[in-house]
Amino acid sequence: MPPPMEGTISLGIWDANDKLVRVLYNESKIDKFTVEENSLSTTWDGKNNMGEDLPAGKYRARGYLVGKLKVEDLGRVPSPPEGATNHVFVKLVMNPLAADTRSVMDVGVGFGANGVFLKTMDDLPLATISESLNPTRVLISKDGEKSADVWQDDGSNVEHLRISNIDKMIAFDCGFFELK
Repeated sequence: MPPPMEGTISLGIWDANDKLVRVLYNESKIDKFTVEENSLSTTWDGKNNMGEDLPAGKYRARGYLVGKLKVEDLGRVPSPPEGATNHVFVKLVMNPLAADTRSVMDVGVGFGANGVFLKTMDDLPLATISESLNPTRVLISKDGEKSADVWQDDGSNVEHLRISNIDKMIAFDCGFFELK
């Protein structure tokens, strides 16, 4: 990760139809990868998220470095505001290795057995923001360029969270490869 970023890496495999077929790493520290001179490397067993072998063909690996997020609990509210939705657009940190401009990413919010999390719109988990185990819906809206508000609703209470440093993410593309 380029300094001074600290955080985690989420990495996925997409098929030729641009469908996420495998989450290889979810909020992983750098020590989960093999560190080489100018890169991190890993391997993939050719299986999907269900442990099933995938057919031979062209696949692509993509991922995100997610910097340290600050999550504040702003307390209970009667309901989420109008305009809150399941995703927001976030301007990311420029990838210094790709020589590109700051890309804009559509960041979603979801929930599951491990709590409430930020994710890509094709369901690659990026960062857990709450360990609430029983939400029935979650919504998000931007609060400026560097933060977002999230509401988690469990059917009887709505909790309001503020996520700061949401812009501290870098997208990276590992390119296409053949599975034989």
